Amino acid sequence: MSKLVIASGNAGKLREIARILGPFGIEAVPQSQFNVPDCPEPHVTFVENCLAKARHASLHSGLPALADDSGICVDALGGAPGVQSARYAGEPKSDASNNDKLIADLANASNRRAHYTCVMVYVRHPDDPEPVIAEGRWFGEIIDVPRGENGFGYDPYFLVPEFDKTGAELDEDTKNTISHRGQALRDLVAKLKQLNRLG
Repeated sequence: MSKLVIASGNAGKLREIARILGPFGIEAVPQSQFNVPDCPEPHVTFVENCLAKARHASLHSGLPALADDSGICVDALGGAPGVQSARYAGEPKSDASNNDKLIADLANASNRRAHYTCVMVYVRHPDDPEPVIAEGRWFGEIIDVPRGENGFGYDPYFLVPEFDKTGAELDEDTKNTISHRGQALRDLVAKLKQLNRLG
């Protein structure tokens, strides 16, 4: 089984990533097991932050690393919260505060279209000159009243029209099949297989 470090401390992300990678024979180890310090994320794009996190985790763990940078992008807000999704309402990070701010910011908006974006980066080592980059997008719209108990982040407010359910109302298997993270991970695994970087 291949072993790699996941450059995240987000329990929801770790659970989703491990669940999707498991069937491919990949053991996903959280960076907390290596006491990896927080990595600065000063960039304005998902891919730049993601690459920085992957190199950082690989450096501190000595393992190949997989990083995820993701967030929700709302049309009426010019793509915000974007890379600031986890800290949209400031510190300390809080899903409830972020969702409250999002709904308040959309109070007068008729356009509620939004999508989640996920970028995944895999590096073999900290100085890997050929990082493998994959991405996925999950389209929906923002509703005012939360629905569902599953998921995390903005999921209770993110309506998926084709299912008439929010991200928090979907079961894990369905969500992992259609979500931005599921799409990005499958794209990444396909690229790693093509490059013979698995196993």
